Amino acid sequence: MKHYFFVKTLAVMLTLSMLFAMLSGCAGAASKADDGKISIVATIFPQYDFARRIAGDRADIKMLLKPGMEAHSYEPSPKDIIGIAKCDLFLNVGGESESWLDSVLESADNPGMKVVSAMDCVEVIEEETAEGMQSREHHHEHEHESDSDLHHGEEEEEEYDEHVWTSPMNAIAIVNAINTALCELDPDNAEYYCNNTNEYVAELLELDHSFREVIAGSERNLLIFGDRFPLLYFVREYGLDYCAAFPGCAAETEPSAATVAFLIDRVKGEKVPVVLYIELSNHKVADAIAEAAGTKTAQFNTCHNISAKDFAAGESYLSLMRANVDILREALN
Repeated sequence: MKHYFFVKTLAVMLTLSMLFAMLSGCAGAASKADDGKISIVATIFPQYDFARRIAGDRADIKMLLKPGMEAHSYEPSPKDIIGIAKCDLFLNVGGESESWLDSVLESADNPGMKVVSAMDCVEVIEEETAEGMQSREHHHEHEHESDSDLHHGEEEEEEYDEHVWTSPMNAIAIVNAINTALCELDPDNAEYYCNNTNEYVAELLELDHSFREVIAGSERNLLIFGDRFPLLYFVREYGLDYCAAFPGCAAETEPSAATVAFLIDRVKGEKVPVVLYIELSNHKVADAIAEAAGTKTAQFNTCHNISAKDFAAGESYLSLMRANVDILREALN
């Protein structure tokens, strides 16, 4: 996976060198969009949705990751890079998967731009491999690295889970940071932004209360995911246990036989009523585990991205997470 991010970063740097060479004779970036509104660019859905809830019609907001697209395969286009360089407020995750952004931000001639990175708003957690999970040693992320790279004697860098928004309490911290940035950029509309933020935070606190209420009254404490698991912040926030086929940013979609057997045994042994999978997944692994264990499957939303259908229907972080409340109740009882 590190090799993939390096290649993506290199490709972005080459694109940048050509783009900014072409634009070098042009005037500096405008501070606002053509219609006079604050210009906001967000890399993925959660930050995009937070921004549109806070800013409403007072800003032009763009999401780089198209609805329905797999986040880890996103490649920025030249238009995306120019949009980032010229915006007033840039919202990103801030993790390794977006390391290509460093070159974009360093090259942008836009001193007035504000950047809010979600991982800077919260206390981050190291990635982990849970019991039975397809371990990192089985991944193919090192297939292009030489033996000297793998055995150079240096300790592997710590890697932090990037899916910070899956905890509603973290979402509140990110929302407050976006509000602060907007108020500084556009003080004339600060009262509007603050009112929207206060209303939204109250709804997020209600969501948090709903999760806690369900968990407090549940028969069990274990979630089984026959899929990737980008919900580490969620389970840590609510004291839940979990088993899953892959870590959150795994590249693979086919677990080993040992991993599948382990998950089937846990479902049977704990009498887990639902095997979960995440959005935009083919859920074949979850289906196979559920069939072997004699139970059913259900989707649990991580909100990393949203389907084109749900996006068109106006689904939001809040509506998707509220749907998780009912799924959680079923999965834990």
